[in-house]
Formats: sequence, C-alpha cells, structure tokens
Amino acid sequence: MAVPLDSLHEDGLLRDSDQDDDPRGELIQPGRSLSVAQFTPPDIGPAERFMRFAYRLGVPGSTLAAPFRKPAKLRLLATVESPLEGDRQAGMALRAGHFLIYGVKAPIAQLDFSPSAKLTPPFERVMHGFSWLRDLGASGTREQCIQTSERLLINWMNANPEIGKGVPWKVEHAGHRLLNCLVHAPLIMSGPDKAMRNRVLDIMAETARWLDRNVNRADDLLGQIAGWCAIAAAGLLLPDGKPRRLFAEAGLIHALGDFVGEDGGVLSRSPLGQIELIALLVDLRACYRAVQLPFPEAFEAMLNMLVPPLLSLTHSDGGLGCWQGSGAIDRSQLGKLIEASGVRTRPLRNPRQWGYQRVSAKGSILQFDTAPPPLAKHARNGCASTLAFEFSHGGHRLIVNCGGAAFAGGQVPVRVEQGLRASAAHSTLVLDDANSTAVLIRGKLGKGVEEVELDRRLLESQQGTATRIEASHDGYGSRFGLVHRRILILRDDGTELRGEDLLVPSGRRGQKGKVPYALRFHIGPGIELGLAENRKGVGFALPDGSYWQFVSGSGEVTIEESMWIDGSGRAHPIQQLVLQGLASRGGGNFSWLLKKMG
Repeated sequence: MAVPLDSLHEDGLLRDSDQDDDPRGELIQPGRSLSVAQFTPPDIGPAERFMRFAYRLGVPGSTLAAPFRKPAKLRLLATVESPLEGDRQAGMALRAGHFLIYGVKAPIAQLDFSPSAKLTPPFERVMHGFSWLRDLGASGTREQCIQTSERLLINWMNANPEIGKGVPWKVEHAGHRLLNCLVHAPLIMSGPDKAMRNRVLDIMAETARWLDRNVNRADDLLGQIAGWCAIAAAGLLLPDGKPRRLFAEAGLIHALGDFVGEDGGVLSRSPLGQIELIALLVDLRACYRAVQLPFPEAFEAMLNMLVPPLLSLTHSDGGLGCWQGSGAIDRSQLGKLIEASGVRTRPLRNPRQWGYQRVSAKGSILQFDTAPPPLAKHARNGCASTLAFEFSHGGHRLIVNCGGAAFAGGQVPVRVEQGLRASAAHSTLVLDDANSTAVLIRGKLGKGVEEVELDRRLLESQQGTATRIEASHDGYGSRFGLVHRRILILRDDGTELRGEDLLVPSGRRGQKGKVPYALRFHIGPGIELGLAENRKGVGFALPDGSYWQFVSGSGEVTIEESMWIDGSGRAHPIQQLVLQGLASRGGGNFSWLLKKMG
C-alpha cells in the first residue's frame, strides 16, 4: 500500500500557506553553523575597572579591596537560600549509608574518594562536585543531615589533601564543589567542632584561589562556566571579595557569550547542558540576593533566554525528549527547575541555532532534529541524531529515541554508551549501519553532517491545515554519494503524521550499485504492537485504550527489540519498527503514515 506524500496535493486540495503572520508559514533559511550570542559586562567605573585588571594580574583581593588595613578574617558573609530542590530519595539513601546515583546503590564506606579511584562519570560528578549536598538537604532538617554531611566531607578531604591533584580538581568538579559548599554551607558548618569549620573555610578559600588561576583550563565551556560561577559566588560570600567578583562577572559573561546561541540554546545542543546552565545561574542569583546585591542584567537576560529552548523539547506528558545524551527527564523534575528560575514563558517557536523544530497540534507534539550535531569541542555525549524525530500524543510517547548516553555508568552499562549515541539509536534513516556523524570516545563527534537545509511552512486544504517540515543533511555524501532528505507533515488536528525519506545523489553523476538502508522507529514504553498479515502495517495499542496505525508505503516492516532510558537513568525494554533493504546509489524514496484510528 503506497502512501505518497503528494496525495494531499491532488485536485488542488492542498497549497502552501501565504499567512506571513503565522510563524509556521515562515520559510526558515538553511542553518549552516551555530553562531553565538554576545554580552557585555556590567558598566563599571574606572576604579572598578582598574581593580578587575589588577586582580587578573594576581594582586590579592584584600590589597585591592582595603589597601590600608590587614586582610579580614576568613568567614562567610551570608547564608544562601537557593530555590532549587534536591532529590529527596537520594538524600534519604545518603542518610541510610549509601549513594543512590541513577538507580545504583553504593555504600559510602566502600567508596574511594581519592584521585586514583576509577569512577564512572555519573559517580565522579556527584562525589567530586558535591551535588549530594542539595539532595541531602532535601531529605530532612539540618540537624538530621549534619552528621551525614560531615562524614562525607571528612572522607573527601582526607582522601584529597593535595590541592589541584587529579580528577577531583577538574575545573568543572572544583567549580561545582565550591558553589555547592557556599550555597549549602549550613549543612557542613553548623556542627560544634570549630576546627572543622575553619578547615572547611580554608579549603573553600584555597579552591577559590585555585580556580582564579585555572578556570580557563576547563575541559569545555560548560565546565569553565561552572568555574566562573563558583568564583563569582566566592567573591560575594568571602571577605574582601569585590575584586574577585568583578573579575568573575567579566569572565562569566564572555564564556556565556561563547557557549549560548542567539536563540538561547547551548551549543552542545543538549537538554542536560541547558538544565545545568540554568541551575548554575539560579544558584548564583541566590548568592547575589544573600548579600543584597542586584543580579547583573546580562545574567538575568541569559536566564530568560535559556528557558524557552528547553521548553521546546517538552512532550505531551510534560517531560523532555531524548536528545544529545539526555534521558526522558520527567515533568516534575523539569517543573521544579523552571519554577526555581522564575522565568514564565512559552516554548521556543522559531529555533535556529538550537535546531529542534517543534510542532504542537491538539495534544500531539512533534520534535525534529534539523541542525548539524554539536562541534567536538562542545559535545559531551554527542549523538549522530540528525533528522531523527520524536512524536507524542495525549500524554503518551509513540515514537522516541533511545537516549540516556549521559547516564551510562549507573544502571545503564558504560559499554552501551556509544551505541546509545549512534544513529541507529534514533528514529531516523541509517545507511550501511554507519553513523551520519562519526561517534568518537569521551562523548565527542567526528566528521559527518556539516550542513542541514530546512524549509517549514503551513499547508491548507479543504480537510484542514497541516505543518510541513522538509530537511536534508549531507552526512552520507562523502561515503555513499547520497543526501538524506526527510519530509514530515503533521495535520493540525494532531491525528495524522505523514513522512517520506528520500535519498538523493549528492554529485552530478550518480554512483552505481546499491547500499543497505534501515529506517528505524523506536516505539515508546507501554505500547503494544500488532503486525498486519501483509507486514506493511503495524497497530499501536496505547495504555489509554486509543489505537494508532502505522503503514509503510515502501516495503515490509519488521519488529525488533530496543531500549529507552528514562530521566532517572533506568533502561526500559521497548520495541522498534524497521524498514530495511537495498537502496540504489541513484537515489530512492520511502514513504510512511502514522494515523490515529477511530
């Protein structure tokens, strides 16, 4: 049964919309690269500019802040109240004697906090970045948590006596650790042991000085931003800190300008990166409020820019889609972050550098990756996901990506991390089991997609309106001489999604021979599948009793096993639909239809 896309155009029933006031009718110019947003530091006077310049050169902050008196006694100047909530379950686990990280329980007594310890990335980030402080604080009163927090802190300090040595002193870990200690200081400095409090203060001051000198040596810009936020917080909350704060504000604004695109999306194109950056700025804003200083306008403007792109990746169940290493972070966790940010806005409607097209149609949400993958210098868990899509309706996810590469090392084994980043782990077309962009170790990406062309417009017919998105990428051009072009059409009643995947010769002369292809559709959790007798149709029985039909116009469908990673790092067995065969080097097209029945 063929499902030609041009059937909607028969008899003139469908035409391109000429409604220029509707953003869905806008022709979006092809995106070739990711540009950056530029910000300027706060306007300061000559004396403060000199202070910042001198501090950058290494003049002590106490000399610049108060040149005619001895340095102030080391202490905290204020108590911070952050609106961000921790994970209560993880905090309760800590009080019971073990870490709970992405579903894995690890006894505290058996963990090695030293630089030589071999930890998976999730454990490394939590143990050395001290994010456990926020979780612990969410689990009970200060009195209930102090004993656990001091035990963990002492274990860490005893295992890391040397400043700057090893993995614990990556700029990102040191930045998060210092910021968390400053924000959650009552948990680690409320005990009766004065010597312990002084030791903690000394380590915080030493960490701030180390970051002053090393912040630009971070592995990537997000790690550098974590360092700058910690330096700024130390400048606010430790004595004689004004020179340090001025120094940090300028550095942070520069780093933000290099890492955030002009539409507010981070250049790693990762929802997790977006979430981390929002959380860092929320905590930093709380530090400014604690000392009754205004939060710089550039940082507030950045928060307002960061939230809409993140919301554009929400599904009909309120959770996030699985993109660039992220799992399906649930509605509750996302809602708490947005509430803490204080930003009230709508999802981004016209993405450019962020690159994820979103179509909302009466209970249906379509997300479509229509931009080049992140550059290697920005990618942390980079995925070859170009032209993949996800689709949800009425609180149920019908088509998904596997997701969760960033959670590998918890319940998700590290050995499958690269597989979760592959093109085959996404709902898109794959040639010869090759990734559209090379997937490298340590989360990086290599050669592949360099250019994505995009056209989005509104279509009208007597049956109603629909949104049509057409995009193509050149990731298979050099290897197979073919460009992958995908067309998706979603009716505005949300009940019908038509698709066509085309392979178009990229050179003037088409190559001879054939290449294996596989068109994959990973099916969301909780959906029961039924394969039609002719093997060209598949029924979707949803948990709410509704029924959808998938029909292939380009060959038989097979059902295979797959996995889907939720926002807590748990792997769920799911299934995937696969259309596969041999495609001519001269090109080909494969059409399909997903429609709600009844």
